[in-house]
Amino acid sequence: METQQSTTATVPETETKAFKREASWPSVLFFIHLHILGLYGIFVTLTSASWLTIVFTLTLTVLGILGATAGAHRLWAHGTYKATNGLKIFLMLCQTIAGQGSIYNWVRAHRLHHQYFRKPEDPFYSNKNFMSAHVYTQLLSYSSEQEELLSKVDMKDLEEDKIVMFQKRFYWVLFIVLHVLLPVNSPLEYWGDSLTASIVVAFSLRYMIVLNVCWLINSAHFVWGLDKSFKPSDSNSVFFITKSYWPQYHYMLPNDYQSGEFGDYASGFTTAMIRVFAALDAASDLKTISSTAVRNGLTEAVESGRPIVDCINEHAEKEQAELPKNHFLNRNNFM
Repeated sequence: METQQSTTATVPETETKAFKREASWPSVLFFIHLHILGLYGIFVTLTSASWLTIVFTLTLTVLGILGATAGAHRLWAHGTYKATNGLKIFLMLCQTIAGQGSIYNWVRAHRLHHQYFRKPEDPFYSNKNFMSAHVYTQLLSYSSEQEELLSKVDMKDLEEDKIVMFQKRFYWVLFIVLHVLLPVNSPLEYWGDSLTASIVVAFSLRYMIVLNVCWLINSAHFVWGLDKSFKPSDSNSVFFITKSYWPQYHYMLPNDYQSGEFGDYASGFTTAMIRVFAALDAASDLKTISSTAVRNGLTEAVESGRPIVDCINEHAEKEQAELPKNHFLNRNNFM
């Protein structure tokens, strides 16, 4: 079986050049300075920052990560569950705190990432190593071909979402207020901490942590993946039965709310929070796929010769219709 490297090596030179991307130097300089200040923020946290600033920073960090994972990723990018308007507003504000660009633009790039996973068209593609995918791809502007592909990504569902489009329209106002002014001003104004602590702890250190955690959503397959040379066309899919070998499971069946961003399944903070939202009636229609449905789908795919993902999804939809609404409270019975 060919490896991803050999596949990439056979791409014609003209096609490789078509996706050549240039460095975005403003991004390079900004991220360098952010990480320098963020690392210094660790020292300030340990030496002079007040406990209120530390707790405040931790709270904003958790909210930002929740906005990216439970909001932009699982709710809006993959539709793994439905949310009330109140929950959508909360997650939209959290995602703004994360400083990852608007929900609309983030989801569009992530859907392109899934559509062309580990191909040159993938904006987070790297055939080298984790750091190349995690950092280097974030410092490049999109090629003209990628821009064209982005314009073709189906975004009708988000365009009909008034909360997403509100954030898209007023993103920079919300960004300045929630992502910049709130963390910098609060320690100064409300409990008298130093300007240094406000800038390098509440802003820089928080942003550095959230930024790298959110980058992991698109690069973690190098850490927890089955094999660097994996291709979606590989036929050995028996590992789906136990939903192991993340992210192969997620990249072929992305609409399972229990599929975590960081190598976990049915565990982790974000998955637990989605269950809490559901218990509070703020989230509903939590989509998941049991091992039984996966096994039945694999059997049908082998017997019929039809695509594996189509067969599994059909069995998952049948199963979903029969699940009790509170299945998330008894998840061990539905895995």
